[in-house]
Amino acid sequence: MHRVCLVLLSIFIVMDIFSQPRSSDRQPIAAGRFYSADKETLTNDISKLFESCVKTIPQQGVRAIISPHAGYIYSGRVAASAFSAIDRNAVYKNIFLIGSSHVMAFEGASVYNTGDFITPLGKVAVNKEIANNLKNEKLFNFPVNAHSQEHSLEVQIPLIQYYFPNNPQLVPIIIATNNQSSIKKIAEILRPWFTPENLFIISSDFSHYPSYKTANEVDNATASAIVSGDPKNFLNVLEKNSHVNDPGLSTSMCGWTSGLLLLYLAEGDTSLEFKKADYCNSGDSRYGNKDEVVGYNAIVLYEKNSGNRQTKNLADEIKFSTREKDLLISMARDNIKSLLYDKKRITVNKENLPEVFKKPFGAFVTLKINGALRGCIGKFISADPLYEVVLESSQSSAFGDPRFSPLTKEELPETDIEITVLGPLKKISSPKEIVLGRHGIYIKKDFRSGTMLPQVAIENKWSVEEFLGYTSRDKAGLGWDGWKNADLFIYEGIVLEEKKR
Repeated sequence: MHRVCLVLLSIFIVMDIFSQPRSSDRQPIAAGRFYSADKETLTNDISKLFESCVKTIPQQGVRAIISPHAGYIYSGRVAASAFSAIDRNAVYKNIFLIGSSHVMAFEGASVYNTGDFITPLGKVAVNKEIANNLKNEKLFNFPVNAHSQEHSLEVQIPLIQYYFPNNPQLVPIIIATNNQSSIKKIAEILRPWFTPENLFIISSDFSHYPSYKTANEVDNATASAIVSGDPKNFLNVLEKNSHVNDPGLSTSMCGWTSGLLLLYLAEGDTSLEFKKADYCNSGDSRYGNKDEVVGYNAIVLYEKNSGNRQTKNLADEIKFSTREKDLLISMARDNIKSLLYDKKRITVNKENLPEVFKKPFGAFVTLKINGALRGCIGKFISADPLYEVVLESSQSSAFGDPRFSPLTKEELPETDIEITVLGPLKKISSPKEIVLGRHGIYIKKDFRSGTMLPQVAIENKWSVEEFLGYTSRDKAGLGWDGWKNADLFIYEGIVLEEKKR
């Protein structure tokens, strides 16, 4: 019923998977192909992925993500979007890293239990106690050789090493069966570990080799089926997709068995909710073409009422597609360029703009050159539509920020633009209400005031106290502890970053 991308190895390798495994660490086989084999270059590449990805507000209570596993130049930003939905300071005991086999088929799953995983960033420990326990289950009793040439799990590991400071242990699992009954049984075996203290990462790309247009349609349908949380709906959509009139389409999700496993784990739990985080396909990369593409979705499984999620997130209310994000940033850049060269703002036909641009939101426009701040001005609250606030703020950031001289024509090509769309201010009575990464803060006392955007605390790895101290001292001019006798406000923001040129 489903066409799965499985490339069978030679009979000699197939025979080898049933040989006795030797105790050894799993060495990287995707380094130098899917991502850089050089530690410094890889770290820099991943850093840029997280800088440029579409970000939702980081949350406690993320139970699982679906992240793509293609080369970083194609799918890395979408993978970073999936990881960015997780509170970086969240503490997980284990990460269950699960993918569907691309190299061999057998009736069950293989868990790696003979060593740890190695990448150019170092070693990640495997929880061998859990792995050995799983090995006692019939459906997991397949040799670890299934991992030796499988890239789908490995591609996630440098992202894990970069993103999580507390270094949780891994439980690496390859699903090699497409038997739905077996997958459901595997889910039941894993259920005791499907708890808030563990994170599940499902490694999967989506459509393979259709046209660009078909990929967008099919990948949206598949992602929506996952977000529904209904395994039957998901399987029905896969079946429907298999009849799409596009001869290049070989599968609508290469890791559909792993996606189905996650749906079985979450089925019936009304406290959990799936959400889309981002999407693109290889045709969106400057290295790809639009004739035969591969699709990449980032999907997150949250606990609805976890941690500080007492109110609906701004990201739940405002959605920006990749096209809308790029368009809004292009407007800011074109406006600055027009002011530099023609001494006037650009003219915008609002009838042709997306509806979200016409809604009244505050926004800040931040300019950076080589990572250093070059201007940042905006409005917290505005009755004007978002696009007008962005045009005004881009002009002020480029030419009216009193901390800097006006931007020059020579500097513009080197300038990166970031737009933070803001929700309303909310006065708080305690710093305990501040959620790092989710909230920006605004401090006001008498005629003095200052703010820092939500992403600043995460970029600098500050605690709440440091976030307040730096804002109070450096922005409001009240001294390090001045916030203690001032009015405190919080607000949420959605960060839209420019594609690296």
